[in-house]
Amino acid sequence: MNPALTRYRVIAWIVGVLLIVLTVGTVLKYTTDDETIVALVGPAHGFLYMVYLVLAADLARRAKWTIGFTVLILLAGTVPFLSFVAERVVTRRVQAVSAGSAVRSTV
Repeated sequence: MNPALTRYRVIAWIVGVLLIVLTVGTVLKYTTDDETIVALVGPAHGFLYMVYLVLAADLARRAKWTIGFTVLILLAGTVPFLSFVAERVVTRRVQAVSAGSAVRSTV
């Protein structure tokens, strides 16, 4: 499950950074009438958020998450800074499960 977790972690960080940049761009758009950042970052964030959804759903399937937890993780890419929190929660959860299964397999 490590490759799926790594893919998720990378895309969560990318989407998180782009969402922060997009938020700053949106503030600038409405305060200075400069739409440059939104025009450049908006489509990239939209596309990469779709990639985030696919990779998070793949990890959720592999890790056998509940529907509720999966939905919360999928929505984390829509709130600035929340994707970073979600990435840490997911990483700890997946690593704890992996460590537990490794201990069980050696006993």
